[in-house]
Amino acid sequence: MPAVLLVTASGAPDIGAALAAQGVTVAARCGPDRLVVEAARSGADAVVAWDAYPAAGLLAALATLRQHAPCPVLLFTDDGDAGTLDAALQAGVHAYVVKGYDPARLRPLLQLARARFERDAALHAAHAELAGRYEERKLVERAKGILMREQQISEDEAFRQLRQASMHGQEKVGQVSRRVIDAARDTDAVNRAGQLRMLSQRLVKLYALRCAGVDAAAAELAQQQSARQVADNLAALGKGLSRPTFGDLLDGVEKAWAALQPVLRRPPRVEHLIAADDAAEQLLRTAEALTTALEVASALRTLTVVNRAGRQRMLSQRLAKQALLGTLGDGDVAQAAAADAVRSVESFELALRQLGEAPLSSPEIRSRLEAAMQVWRELLAGLAEAGTGPGRARIAAASEALLDHFERLTALYARAAQVLLET
Repeated sequence: MPAVLLVTASGAPDIGAALAAQGVTVAARCGPDRLVVEAARSGADAVVAWDAYPAAGLLAALATLRQHAPCPVLLFTDDGDAGTLDAALQAGVHAYVVKGYDPARLRPLLQLARARFERDAALHAAHAELAGRYEERKLVERAKGILMREQQISEDEAFRQLRQASMHGQEKVGQVSRRVIDAARDTDAVNRAGQLRMLSQRLVKLYALRCAGVDAAAAELAQQQSARQVADNLAALGKGLSRPTFGDLLDGVEKAWAALQPVLRRPPRVEHLIAADDAAEQLLRTAEALTTALEVASALRTLTVVNRAGRQRMLSQRLAKQALLGTLGDGDVAQAAAADAVRSVESFELALRQLGEAPLSSPEIRSRLEAAMQVWRELLAGLAEAGTGPGRARIAAASEALLDHFERLTALYARAAQVLLET
């Protein structure tokens, strides 16, 4: 028989003596207010309680005990109310005896409480296992969907990859699936935040093209599309990110975007362009802070490469913007833009080398990188004639083509960064 914790209220019979007479050890005695503390201290295997009206306090203590350290509970009471009985069962009472205390029945009733406890524990374990299997199945289905979409493969092939990674890593398929889902979530968040960096620069570049009269109608349409992209990305990030973790950073991006929008609605003039660039720089800084925080918070090691590729999108637009500012502006504005352009060229070419040496690679990535390098050279050639109409048109076309290449490269790196490839 187990050692029991005896919990009694005033007026209780001498249950302790009756238990001892039947060879049951009383590990400790206490009132209802000390039940949880004494259960932990004494190490008792079961609780035997007597309380004429247990709803007054005992049941709450038993519910707490059930949550933290469940064990068999035998309760004697004078309360035959059906509501109290239901509350007692919910609190973890396994044998509820109304006006039926008899020392001779203690031992069989305690055995009954133990039997019901073991049955409940077995049912709980079976339910937990079933729930775990159901949850794992949901994870596997989601992970298969991600792999099918990202790699353009069949459902059978997606499941084969999950099982292969599971066996290789000696993990459950559900654990591998969870990592695939987390990787997709993290790469999407970094990609969206990184797009906000790029869009901060693209919007000003397009506004500058309108100021310069370079295909102004198309530039205005693209500016409107870019503004919608910002709103869509902010909405998706607001829905998917943890507010306690990233809320302040996301708020900063939204505030900067709110400040930039009215400036971009002004007629395309150089003085407005300078104000738009100042506001866009704040959007760039806040988006950079959010992107960096998302990368650091992720367990996905290869996210650094995804972020680097994504940053090239921003630099392609920033350099074009700086070239236009340098020729449309004058004095300090032009000089600052020219100096910034030099730094952008250096940053872009350094990242190109790093991406070429990155462990995440494939024939498709290498081919796309080579194509991007050719467009990069075209953009550099356009910079030499940025003060002319043809040169500005060349910059506009090359920067858009370069953006397209790095949008595709970022997606390729994100696909390659799936956790399956790291196991």
